[in-house]
Amino acid sequence: MKAFVDANVFLRFLRADDAQQAKAAAALFEAARARGVELLTGPPVLFEVAWTLRSVYGCSRAEVLGILESLVAMPGLRLTDRDLVGGALKLARDHGMEFADAYIAASTLDAEIKLATFNVKDFKACGVPLRPWAA
Repeated sequence: MKAFVDANVFLRFLRADDAQQAKAAAALFEAARARGVELLTGPPVLFEVAWTLRSVYGCSRAEVLGILESLVAMPGLRLTDRDLVGGALKLARDHGMEFADAYIAASTLDAEIKLATFNVKDFKACGVPLRPWAA
């Protein structure tokens, strides 16, 4: 069996704010660890988890990055864009960035193109080539 995991499953597992859903999420992740089920998730889910942890649960940026790193390392969980996510987590840690911005930076660097953004300060600080704006 295969399943794509949504953010709310990770959040129930992490926060256990709904006992029944937390138990079901834990069972799903245990089944994946035991190789009884293949799980897949992707960056948009991680963006949603990060945003919810920061805005709803009040986690610090560092806490969120630690949680995301733990999720990415879960046995039985395959991640789309694994290399970009790994690069984004490193950029976020090294440059104090939010995960979503770090993913944009990692994507830009990986594609070897310039980034069109008005957020020059944050992206320039981590070496992302920026598209110049006409005056």
